[in-house]
Amino acid sequence: MNGTFATWARKPLAVLAAGALMFGAAGCGGSGDATGGGAGGDGEVKIGLVTKTDSNPFFVKIRESAQATADEHGAELIALAGEFDGDNEGQVAAIENLVSQGVQGILITPNSSSGILSAIEQARAQGVVVIALDTATEPEDAVDATYATDNFAAGVAQGSWVKASLGDEAPKVLMLDGTPGGTVDTFRHDGFLEGMGLTEESPEVLGMEDTNGDQTKAQTAMENLLQRAPDANALYTINEPAAAGGYAAIESAGLQDQIVIGSIDGSCTGVENVKNGTIGATVMQFPTKMAEQGVDAVVAYAEDGTKPSGFNDTGSMLITDRPVDGIESQDTAWGAENCWG
Repeated sequence: MNGTFATWARKPLAVLAAGALMFGAAGCGGSGDATGGGAGGDGEVKIGLVTKTDSNPFFVKIRESAQATADEHGAELIALAGEFDGDNEGQVAAIENLVSQGVQGILITPNSSSGILSAIEQARAQGVVVIALDTATEPEDAVDATYATDNFAAGVAQGSWVKASLGDEAPKVLMLDGTPGGTVDTFRHDGFLEGMGLTEESPEVLGMEDTNGDQTKAQTAMENLLQRAPDANALYTINEPAAAGGYAAIESAGLQDQIVIGSIDGSCTGVENVKNGTIGATVMQFPTKMAEQGVDAVVAYAEDGTKPSGFNDTGSMLITDRPVDGIESQDTAWGAENCWG
């Protein structure tokens, strides 16, 4: 997050078999000269990928993009995932498993920005380069490098658009948050409030509920919020599944013309939901770039020992067909061509 980004047990391997899914992808042969890095030296680059879950479309896209880039390099990708959003123990087991398989690098979207640190430290101590994708660790330098969206800036873009779209109406805000304590969740939440010119204590914030970014949980949470605040006119959502769940509750209550919805993700489905009016605007991320740059960095490390470093912003873009003055955006036609590129 540029200069401001960085402010924010162990489980037996049986957990992995029970709770984390493996999507082993056979490599297409070795790179021929993989002599650097922490493991291997047999000519084959092995890369581990650990995502929060195997079902969220965002992490599916990361896995697919990482696989495609690994194939281009002739490397082997071993992809694992937690059983659910927040499954830190499953991710710890996944890291242990990958180290035992001799990977030179691990790409991870941490479920817990601090709970995973011991496993990451042990992997790095054995010469494995560890790169965070999408979600920073706390502290940020617990990994060698991070490739991610500036989530605070994405939240600001969402909040600024919602505020401008309300015009002269006084904001009456509801918030569908993600997972408590997650850096992505915190940065987006705080960024949205800044974009709105509010704080959590502002009387304009009528209610907040955690959803873990899950559509079904978000619908239930929104139903509960609307019972307490039926006059709400603005909705923050942690991601597009939460936005879809929130909209279902709003539509059921007949309030779709009353409440302005903003979101973050930029999936092709999300762009379509902006086009059809389910979401007013979404901030597009670029998970393909995260995965490509992460795989490239591990391959470079395996080949000559070059390590990546620092936070690397992979960019974002507000997508809406209702642009407002002073906020950069693209329409849904552009969004459909570039979704999750």
